[in-house]
Amino acid sequence: MAVSAQLLVEELEIFGLECEEALVEKLIELCALYGQNEEGMAGELIAFCTSTHNDCVTAETLNSFEHEFLSKRLSKARLGASKGSGHAGARDIVSIQELIEVEEEEETLLNSYTTPSKGSQKRAITTPETPLTKRSVSTRSPHQLLSPSSFSPSATPSQKYSSRSNRGEVVASFGSAQVMSWSGREGASNISLKVLGYPEPLTGSYKSMFQKLPDIREVLTCKIEELGSELKEHYKIEAFTPVLVTAQVRSGASPTGRGRACLLRGVPRGLWFQERASRHRPPPPLLTSDAVRCRWSSGPRGATRVVVMEGINTTGRKLVATRLYEGVPLPFHQPTEEDGDSEQIMVLVACGPYTTSDSITFDPLLDLITIINHDRPDVCILFGPFLDAKHEQVESCLLTSPFEEVFKQCLRTIIEGTRSSSGSHLIFVPSLRDVHHEPVYPQPPFSCSDLPREDKKRVQFVSEPCTLCINGMIFGLTSTDLLLHMGAEEISSSSGTSDRFSRILKHILTQRSYYPLYPPQEDMAIDYENFYAYAQLPVTPDVFIAPSELRYFVKDILGCICVNPGRLTKGQVGGTFGRLYLRRQAAGAEGRRSPCTAAQVVRI
Repeated sequence: MAVSAQLLVEELEIFGLECEEALVEKLIELCALYGQNEEGMAGELIAFCTSTHNDCVTAETLNSFEHEFLSKRLSKARLGASKGSGHAGARDIVSIQELIEVEEEEETLLNSYTTPSKGSQKRAITTPETPLTKRSVSTRSPHQLLSPSSFSPSATPSQKYSSRSNRGEVVASFGSAQVMSWSGREGASNISLKVLGYPEPLTGSYKSMFQKLPDIREVLTCKIEELGSELKEHYKIEAFTPVLVTAQVRSGASPTGRGRACLLRGVPRGLWFQERASRHRPPPPLLTSDAVRCRWSSGPRGATRVVVMEGINTTGRKLVATRLYEGVPLPFHQPTEEDGDSEQIMVLVACGPYTTSDSITFDPLLDLITIINHDRPDVCILFGPFLDAKHEQVESCLLTSPFEEVFKQCLRTIIEGTRSSSGSHLIFVPSLRDVHHEPVYPQPPFSCSDLPREDKKRVQFVSEPCTLCINGMIFGLTSTDLLLHMGAEEISSSSGTSDRFSRILKHILTQRSYYPLYPPQEDMAIDYENFYAYAQLPVTPDVFIAPSELRYFVKDILGCICVNPGRLTKGQVGGTFGRLYLRRQAAGAEGRRSPCTAAQVVRI
């Protein structure tokens, strides 16, 4: 391949490098030796000079360029050619030494990306006389369903968890739970499970995070208009006027430091600025009110609630509100004969993590399986995370097995561990903290293609969040820590409701959304188009399960039984789980009665 000296000089001059005639001849020799054209050689030389901070090309620079860069490039090319051809061929001692150095360099680079482990990791030598046996290929037994030593080099049990003394202690109760013995019907009940959607449930993965800001605005605007229409119908408002409007409100401190101010979003521009002739979009109107402040004295500051307000707008920039129409919850589901029998059933709910922070042995999960086999609940609702992204060994990359494989072992342990003794229906709800699963809200269900045939009828994977119908009783399920997220954004006055959990839960039910917080928490990745389709409440649930890091509770909020069962582990110690007795009223009965007859939160 002929190399032109003139083209080579022109390529170097493009980047401001000047080269003497003798050095150009040297570059032409290097091009012929290493199989480079003018453009390629000039690019390699410029990259080398840039990395070594050389402004001009000298003989010393070319020597360093050849020995430190081009020679290594040639040896790697030779190594690749030898691998592709399948044989090494005849080589001199220098070429062989170069190949050995390159192999050692690549092995060092690969070892820097692997997790540290005890002992040598060298590959076993195999010959026709000593073949690799099947036992050495797979050292893990299929009977070791959840053997932590198979995926963690430091699987030691937690001392604090094993030495706990408050096992089985009831820490919260509701209804007639004190006089009951907790036990299911051991498979005798006919359980009907159905996932509700708005308009349909989320059943699989989707392309996420391709949204634009106008798309997010469209979702928020549609939500405002829908809730505004519902409030208009509920409060018998004939029509919205320039002083009676619906808006999304983000509350905070007043700019003057007195009272309370609110920023309105989604208000039609012409409604407020009909008389203002301006080419620029004016800022959102500011709401101040002394008359409304006493009625709206507390609430989530960032949880933009949709309300209807009546007031006076004299300046075009400030609305003085005189009356507030707050949100109302959706109606409850009316059971029918198709919803199954109305016998009493027991439901157990638990939320991960299922390991303590100082161990990966899954001892709390095994204890929970023992409780399930003893109490035999009709339905078990298990929330993630099953393999917590915040666990120390996960963050430090100390697990020797893939995350997906560890999760499958955990899943197989739960399913097979409860198959013969309890026969409970298992509901698995994912979490944004599941390290192996898609971390976008709303979250699709877990995928498990190798589920045994005998377990397909009793095992169900649902999305996060999810609305589930169990024998005609509606469960609202979410593993996202709503209470913590919204509680961090709340400002409150003593003149309002003193219980902040009740305030937040009421806000969720009246805003008819599983996550009525905008903007969301920083670690929440929300796809708003799918959020609008899959994260809205179709009806007010009979039971709302919202696990949280905050204190456990069981509360009746607007007729809905809201339960925070806590987490199964908290740091290095054991946590709590929940259990409920439910019996729905007969189809066609007059009035409504809560189906929850008793509920408890119990320490593991």
